[in-house]
Amino acid sequence: MKKRIVIALGGNALGDNLKEQMIAAMGTAKAIVDLVEQGHEIAIVHGNGPQVGMIETAFETAAKADKHFPVLPMSVCVALSQGYIGYDLQNVLRKELDARHLSIPVATIITQVEVDPHDKAFENPSKPIGGFMTPDEAEVLKSKGIPVMEDAGRGYRQVVASPKPVNIVEAPTIKALLAAGHIPIAAGGGGIPVALKDGQYRGMSAVIDKDFSAAKLAEVIGADMLIILTAVEKVAINFGKPDQKWLDSLSIAEAERYAGENQFAKGSMLPKVQAALSFVKAHPKGEALITMLSKAKEGIEGKTGTVITH
Repeated sequence: MKKRIVIALGGNALGDNLKEQMIAAMGTAKAIVDLVEQGHEIAIVHGNGPQVGMIETAFETAAKADKHFPVLPMSVCVALSQGYIGYDLQNVLRKELDARHLSIPVATIITQVEVDPHDKAFENPSKPIGGFMTPDEAEVLKSKGIPVMEDAGRGYRQVVASPKPVNIVEAPTIKALLAAGHIPIAAGGGGIPVALKDGQYRGMSAVIDKDFSAAKLAEVIGADMLIILTAVEKVAINFGKPDQKWLDSLSIAEAERYAGENQFAKGSMLPKVQAALSFVKAHPKGEALITMLSKAKEGIEGKTGTVITH
């Protein structure tokens, strides 16, 4: 059955640098085009954690070397990351589509995502960006007043505010592209964070979690399914313990109970489950699937992954 699907690509689908990104994007394209070949309408949202951190660092370094170079605001760094990641993704997708004789256009939409300027997230930066650091490197940043946190046992990373999305500004354009049979790449990196001020959208110093933006996009375009891709095939409780249990499905009540019991790691699985919940709650007939990229096709067919429904 044909579905309108929003796919949120995890970091493992893009790699950590330009070379890795191109190689990873090729594999990502094959998995996505498998779904397109089945007749599904697909909109793609991707992360940008390593990339936006590299962009910010590059311009900060340039500004130190030459005062004529500006230090870019985070909103502009996100916009730049949307452009160059989208460039790679749309080209590898076109190549894969052409190889299968599918004449379907692909386009990257530089997407603004509205946030509440009074969101309490601005008081407590928590979204990791950039690469992992050693404890010593983290201490150097802390001494400069730059927020740093330990990220799910994997090392230290710089953090910025991560407000929740309240609207996708370019949603009408994305819907029009889908209706025309195109594949939009949208809200990359969670979207450019903006807030309405004096009748104009203005950039905010933040990074929006891409899974929450994917959930909001799925909601506003009337998607049937949200697929959040990660490094594991299914969600688990008691993860990494002798009594670990993989979950085929979760109701809203079960997911909220397990989250309340701290079953999901805050830096990795918890936001994915929370994003899935936000979509399912807003769209009673919709369902969310959490699985790994290579299993997305099987997940839609109900053969694997964790499905979250009412």
